[in-house]
Amino acid sequence: MRLDKFLCQSTELSRQQAVHSIQQGEVRVNGSIMLLESTQVHEHNCIELNGQPLLLRAFRYFLVHKPAGTVCSNIDEAYPSVFNGLNIPNKDELHIVGRLDADTTGMLLLTNNGRWSFYITKPSSGCRKTYRVTLSKAILKEDAPALVKRFAQGLRLQGEAQLTRPAELVFTGSKEALLTLTEGKFHQVKRMFAAIGNRVRMLHREQIGSLKLDVEEGAWRELTAQEVESLEYLKK
Repeated sequence: MRLDKFLCQSTELSRQQAVHSIQQGEVRVNGSIMLLESTQVHEHNCIELNGQPLLLRAFRYFLVHKPAGTVCSNIDEAYPSVFNGLNIPNKDELHIVGRLDADTTGMLLLTNNGRWSFYITKPSSGCRKTYRVTLSKAILKEDAPALVKRFAQGLRLQGEAQLTRPAELVFTGSKEALLTLTEGKFHQVKRMFAAIGNRVRMLHREQIGSLKLDVEEGAWRELTAQEVESLEYLKK
């Protein structure tokens, strides 16, 4: 974690105030003055502000139902930030665990625990993310088994040297399917269906690991300790 971020998450200082304190020599890390706000620190370092030791606030974890037409960013871009509609205290401390496209809806996880989000998003962790996909062209019933097999074996996406990791595809209708991935390449779901000559009309993420989306669109809730721990196995 950056030193300025550590100060913001252990005091009431704004980012600008934290940077100013660091540059003024008011912050020590393990007894040494640090003047660079980008210095990497962790919770086991002894970090002091004007001689007072600092402790990080407890990590926080939230589940959010992302509406369409919002971006997974802390600031507005071509579309408004998903954070705009969230009445969460100190939400500028939080980051999004993996991104969804502006037109994609569904489950987001927010946290200020970088290690937790790292293990959820890295492909080798095997964390499963399930999407409900609506297609533009109907899939013939007789073609479905072969497509399920292709997704399970991995697809070669345009511009990619390696096949995608094995994915689980379940058709729930001629134009609707559930797709479960353990990786998150750029526009991956859309590109996978493009590779078989189809187009995604609507995309909705409804599950991450054992967590299922259970709040209304635009709403959020805190995760329970048990839910947070349900993804802790990914670290092992």
